[in-house]
Amino acid sequence: MARKQDNRITLETFTEGLWKENPVFVMLLGMCPVLAVTNSAINALAMGLATLFVLLASGILISLLRRHIPKQVRIATYIVIIATFVTIVDYSIQAISLDLYNALGAFIQLIVVNCMILGRAEAYASKNKPLKTIVNSLGTGLGFTFALLCLGVVREILGAGSLFGLDLFGSNFEPWVVMVLPAGGFLVLGGWLLLFEWLKQRSERSALARASEHPST
Repeated sequence: MARKQDNRITLETFTEGLWKENPVFVMLLGMCPVLAVTNSAINALAMGLATLFVLLASGILISLLRRHIPKQVRIATYIVIIATFVTIVDYSIQAISLDLYNALGAFIQLIVVNCMILGRAEAYASKNKPLKTIVNSLGTGLGFTFALLCLGVVREILGAGSLFGLDLFGSNFEPWVVMVLPAGGFLVLGGWLLLFEWLKQRSERSALARASEHPST
């Protein structure tokens, strides 16, 4: 007998992408834009929001069409749907700010092949109803945006002495130029990964300690 699908929407439906299954700090997905466009906070925020929109919009459409997409062409169909929304984002950013568009470069178009979006389409949107997909996509997209901002804020502050273009330390500050270079992206990412791993292990130790203090009878 086939197992009945669980369509309940819980807090974990939203929060798993923010923390437990964060696309960057836990799943290590979408590393190209994470390292390439986070040399400033505004670039990181723009890329995060663009990815969030594509993830949310494509997830909704795929969820609505999930019973009508033939299994043989499902991946190709997902890519076409994702590419459609990426094109919308591409032209929108170009119309809003050419400077931002040039700063993000080809990484806007490369959202099409972001394994996080295709993975959520295959593993989640194609198997769940639209409302549950919306909640999960928002959590995952915000988790990705949060990760980009974590890198972008640190790299801009240390590499330029500013935040979102606003000067923080005055003319006497000596920028760490390495932070706005590719090497800086790897250094900051490594630091955040170490922090998240430490927090994870600390949480697991606390859970084990509580379990040992109150063993089940």
